[in-house]
Amino acid sequence: MGHLEKKWLFPLVISSVICMFLIATSFNMGLISSLHTINSIFSMFPSPLIPNQSNPPFFAERKVGKLPPPPPDPASMIPRFAYLVSGSKGDLEKLWRTLKALYHPLNQYIVHLDLESPPEERLELASRVANESIFAEIGNVFMITKANMVTYRGPTMVANTLHACAILLKRSNDWDWFINLSASDYPLITQDDLLHTFSPLDRQLNFIEHTSKLGWKVSKRALPLMIDPGLYKTTKSDIFWVHPHRARPTAFKLFTGSAWMVLSRSFVEYLIWGWDNLPRTLLMYYSNFVSSPEGYFHTVICNEPELAKTAVNHDLHYISWDVPPRQHPHTLTVNDTRKMIASGAAFARKFQRDDPVLDKIDQELLGVDNRGGFTPGGWCSGKPKCSKVGNPLKIKPGSGARRLRGLVTKLAKAAKVGRDQCK
Repeated sequence: MGHLEKKWLFPLVISSVICMFLIATSFNMGLISSLHTINSIFSMFPSPLIPNQSNPPFFAERKVGKLPPPPPDPASMIPRFAYLVSGSKGDLEKLWRTLKALYHPLNQYIVHLDLESPPEERLELASRVANESIFAEIGNVFMITKANMVTYRGPTMVANTLHACAILLKRSNDWDWFINLSASDYPLITQDDLLHTFSPLDRQLNFIEHTSKLGWKVSKRALPLMIDPGLYKTTKSDIFWVHPHRARPTAFKLFTGSAWMVLSRSFVEYLIWGWDNLPRTLLMYYSNFVSSPEGYFHTVICNEPELAKTAVNHDLHYISWDVPPRQHPHTLTVNDTRKMIASGAAFARKFQRDDPVLDKIDQELLGVDNRGGFTPGGWCSGKPKCSKVGNPLKIKPGSGARRLRGLVTKLAKAAKVGRDQCK
């Protein structure tokens, strides 16, 4: 009996599986056919719920992706400058006038009277900075009260510049270019002109006049060794020479140029933070080099390939030299006004205290009504003019911007193709 049950059980299972397969297949084919028929019927009638097949499907993500980018922050479009304005004995009034002619609330300022200046002059400058209401309100003018000894033609000038750079890096993250000036310098354009002209520029550019053709400077500056007493004395005295002479360096190439510069923040960080050893090595080398401010920065930037690409061969100054140049440039007068304006430069040097040419620059180029006042700009408010700070982001460029733009555009194009750059 058990044998018979096993005999018919196997065919029964096989038959059941085959039947189920046939039923499922028939059901699926019928369902697909039915659905196709139903869809054909409904497709004859328009429906807002069924999109037209000729139009691509709508995706919210795609629409969001096509939204225009947010407009740039106006504040980020305007560059900021960080100034060092330095002087020595008898330069208080010149420095103060230059500072106010350069002032803008967006910028940062360091002022320094060296250790040769009488304490009375340094105290007076500190008092003026503290008591000028606009400086106190904005807080962007800082005086180095612990004065440095600075020897003319010595490395202490480089040390003083680097000191100011370090203070500016510590005090503010909000500046793009560093500019060093002396009390004998004066602007030929307003700060609104300068800010407007530099707004579209690559903020890695460095305006630093330079050349590797040292000429007479090889025998008079590069090879002789000198000592700057300002490194270790509290009273000023001239440099003195030591022997023997040294050979021309082979580890790097020497460059020379103007001591007045417009340096990018990134280059200043490279000099101060020193993640590469080149700035330190060259700083020690130039400690025995005559007129090191005319070589240190230039040699650093031109011996670092990536930085060399950012060097623009101009200092944005108008300076009248003898040919060949002597140690000091000519002192500028009213007779030089036309040449200064035609140069397109942002600054000029050097000037005597309260020379009539400064009054002429104030009236015709800067719009300063009273001697020693602030240069008017979009930021000015109150009565009398510029007695209060209005909107610092309001920039009102004038004719100076057109002059400077012509010069800077030409220089930037030359730098972009590497022409006259670190050669």
